[in-house]
Amino acid sequence: MAKLYFFSLLFLILYCSLELYAFQAFRTVAANWSAWPRRITYILYWSVIVLGITFSLIRMSGNFDILPKELKAWGAGVFISALFCKLIIVLFMLGDDGIRFAKWISIKVSGARLIEADITSSPLSRSTFISTAAILTAGIPFYFSMKGIFIDALNFKLRTVKIPLKNLPKSFEGFKIAQISDIHSGSLNDRNKVKNGIKMLNDLNADIIFFTGDLVNDIASEVLVFKELFGSLKAKHGVKSITGNHDYGDYVTWKSKAEKQKNLDDLIQHHKDMGWDILMNEHRFIEHADGKIAIIGVENYGESLRFPKYGKMDEAYPGVEDADVKLLLSHDPSHWDGQIRKEYPEIDVMFAGHTHGFQMGIENKYFKWSPSKFVYKQWAGLYQEGKQFLYVNRGFGFLGYPGRIGILPEVTLVELVCA
Repeated sequence: MAKLYFFSLLFLILYCSLELYAFQAFRTVAANWSAWPRRITYILYWSVIVLGITFSLIRMSGNFDILPKELKAWGAGVFISALFCKLIIVLFMLGDDGIRFAKWISIKVSGARLIEADITSSPLSRSTFISTAAILTAGIPFYFSMKGIFIDALNFKLRTVKIPLKNLPKSFEGFKIAQISDIHSGSLNDRNKVKNGIKMLNDLNADIIFFTGDLVNDIASEVLVFKELFGSLKAKHGVKSITGNHDYGDYVTWKSKAEKQKNLDDLIQHHKDMGWDILMNEHRFIEHADGKIAIIGVENYGESLRFPKYGKMDEAYPGVEDADVKLLLSHDPSHWDGQIRKEYPEIDVMFAGHTHGFQMGIENKYFKWSPSKFVYKQWAGLYQEGKQFLYVNRGFGFLGYPGRIGILPEVTLVELVCA
């Protein structure tokens, strides 16, 4: 406990030092402003800092749960975003102060005099210019971060794609699959926006809905407040669902194995209570007169050592060999290259999620980039290797950073067509 208090105190000292240093840039820029704009700027600056320190102290005290979920998410997002932007300002100022220090050393060594305009004598002195550049540069990511939190976090985007399959029975032409993934109920903070996402899904009138894992962040009870909403999802052939890495409670310290197992059992029951058909290394069929589609669902299977391999294709696959089309639900896209393409070339399409597209990046019809690409070869959208397809959903909710920058939350409509 003493160590915790020590590091907490050290963090606060470093944080306040950084804020005081970054404040010099604002003070320099505002030096020639009239009194009221300058005072308002100072009040706003220090108000955010006081709120940030208060927020941090509550978190360190262990009383974080007394705060409303919305406040916790937004507070953490604003605090971290502001801290990141202050670091940008500090880097600018360190560069300027480094030059000043080097000149001062040079003067002391050589005995020469430095002739330089007083920073207060000109509205565009070097210090004013650098401070202004620092604030403007830091303001750009701060703007997009705030937009990501308060506007785009649950600003659902509908993405449609057609997948041509040579072996698709004629009666399944135009078969519509709606997909969502990574709901992360424990992070959701706006019920009305969640309701909009549910409406968007239901309005698609899909033949079937796939949910590809991570219903919660850690604990099964997180979904309770949204259970009725997600239970209202409707499709002709219902909702087929699987588990993701966060659904197992692996990132929580449990009192016993039995308690952890009960959490998983409760989560599975929540799926069933919502009317979802959860596939735990199992398969189902949809049959028409001229053929049938197999829907295979496995538990989480990740190639990375950080993520568990609970998925068992050797249990889920037997019995589907004679199906005309085989669709796989597997949370982690690395499963595709890691096992599916090598051992199960008969799988036509795999549906995954997990990456969230890193919740930030650049994506338009000309260019697609995200830090996710440094971790996952397939991180968002449709991929094809030979006759096999993989679709990676960008996620319905969010985790960690409570927002989205450039990579919006997704509702997907996949249409199967005869090639």
